[in-house]
Amino acid sequence: MSRASALELIPSLQKIEGELLIYEELLRRWQTKINLVAPNTLSDIWMRHFADSAQVLEAAPDARLWADIGSGAGFPGLVTALLLKDVAGASVHLVESDQRKAAFLRAVSRETGARVEVHAERIEKVLPTLAEEIEAVSARALAPLSRLVEMAREPLENGAKAVFMKGEEWRDELTAAEAVGNFTFKTVQSRTHKRARLIVVHSPSEANFVRRK
Repeated sequence: MSRASALELIPSLQKIEGELLIYEELLRRWQTKINLVAPNTLSDIWMRHFADSAQVLEAAPDARLWADIGSGAGFPGLVTALLLKDVAGASVHLVESDQRKAAFLRAVSRETGARVEVHAERIEKVLPTLAEEIEAVSARALAPLSRLVEMAREPLENGAKAVFMKGEEWRDELTAAEAVGNFTFKTVQSRTHKRARLIVVHSPSEANFVRRK
């Protein structure tokens, strides 16, 4: 039921259903060895993880070069990469310092053909090196919004957008984040969690700008 509901809610997932089935099987297998996702979400992988993550690309549909920070089990970055799999020039940098989780990300990318580069290093070391290349930054369940904006400051100041997935406390986090710098914030209602939001961040002068290399 979860799978059918997810595919109906987010139709773009239908074109990568086969890859997501492989992803699900690997996630369930690796979960027995390392903690990739909350155990109580395993019965609802398609809605809680796949459909939820797919909303990120919908929030910045023109972006083709992404950095996903604190990727963990690959949400949302690996789902973004799969959705962009057939788009020329598209790729996603997955930044995950945990070596075992990074190994999982590489395994999924091999088995599904997702175009990703996995960085098994700390975010503060990797993200500045990508600041002039990437067009968008994403993260889910990683840190308070103000901290995320600070992490992504260099890409944002270089014209990238950021899409951060936040839960029920998004209002309080947004108030704190607005003091971080001269950025514009837009909230998008989550389609998988009625009290959650996607927070889209960009520099005011770059509201409609996506770099073309």
